[in-house]
Amino acid sequence: MISDKMKAFVNSSSAIRAMFEEGKRLAEIYGAENVYDFSLGNPSVEPPSEIKEALIEVLNEENPNMVHGYMNNSGYEDVREKIALSLNKRFDTNFGLENIIMTVGAAGGLNVILKSLLNPGDEVITFAPFFGEYRNYVSNYDGHLVIVPPNCETFQPDLEEFEKSITAKTKAVIINSPNNPTGVVYSEDTICKLAKILNRKQQEYNKSIYLISDEPYRELVYDDLEVPYLTKYYDNTIVGYSYSKSLSLPGERIGYLVIPGEVDIYEDLVAAANVATRILGFVNAPSLIQRAVAKCLEAKVDVEIYNRNRELLYNNLVSYGYECVKPQGAFYLFVKALEQDDKKFAQEAKKHNILIVPGSAFGCPGYVRIAYCVDYEMIKRALPGFEKLAKEYGR
Repeated sequence: MISDKMKAFVNSSSAIRAMFEEGKRLAEIYGAENVYDFSLGNPSVEPPSEIKEALIEVLNEENPNMVHGYMNNSGYEDVREKIALSLNKRFDTNFGLENIIMTVGAAGGLNVILKSLLNPGDEVITFAPFFGEYRNYVSNYDGHLVIVPPNCETFQPDLEEFEKSITAKTKAVIINSPNNPTGVVYSEDTICKLAKILNRKQQEYNKSIYLISDEPYRELVYDDLEVPYLTKYYDNTIVGYSYSKSLSLPGERIGYLVIPGEVDIYEDLVAAANVATRILGFVNAPSLIQRAVAKCLEAKVDVEIYNRNRELLYNNLVSYGYECVKPQGAFYLFVKALEQDDKKFAQEAKKHNILIVPGSAFGCPGYVRIAYCVDYEMIKRALPGFEKLAKEYGR
């Protein structure tokens, strides 16, 4: 018999993955071209050509033992140094290789840092709507996820409710900007106010509270918007980054943690993160792709492809009567469901072979997430179904 904890995890298994599997089933019945799967944030944009060239270059030029062997749990020193220098150039920071730990994507990084920080019963705060796996990541280390209710007008964090949510048990806060599922970028004003609240609460409770910035969508922003780099606003900040979206490499599972020297338990936290990387079974981030991304730090995917999808889908849905805050980044629309029960609404959409994810999976009932990291032509084919669905609700 499986463990009680795993029973709970299985029972609350991801609604996103469930809808993705449903899409494969429907495709077998109706044909893939007639199923409109907006469920999974799986990038449709090709990786930059530099990635393939870098992989071939690494395999052809490097000593095989240097490519496929073990290394420091933090990752290759030269790779970490290149990443640190790139961050310093972009964000006017002052990191060295010792501040970087290579991770198995952002998810692996979040698990490493939460295992390093949490004691049983510690509280971790996040803002609804949020990536649903945060529940499992925190529960995995016997922590308790505290959810700040959403501000549905702007989907900027509700800082008044946030301040009320901080207690003597608060150990960390997770924020995700650009946000999955809303696409909203948290403004500099929001970040400054959030940092002030955290500093005040650290003094009030005479304890450290760590801000974990989950950043897989940092590079996917529109209209030349700037995304604040959080280590510049609050000392006890840890950044988790992934190349899954910025270089369209979700299956390669490569990212990194930034643990700045300003973190008050810096040396202990780096040591704990290295051990956590090992005992969680990662041992180290994948070696070949570490080498490859280090050669591609200036490479980018074509964000204009996502922007074109965003404009097509957003403008048409709004014209049909749907309500949505226009996303500033990432590749999701978070649309108000046309009835109170978002799960039932998602089922109604499925009658038109449209697969979307209920907002309850993100801690925000009454909405649905639509991932537009799909083929432009598929969006065009899906639009009549979205229009029919709106008319069925009297829009």
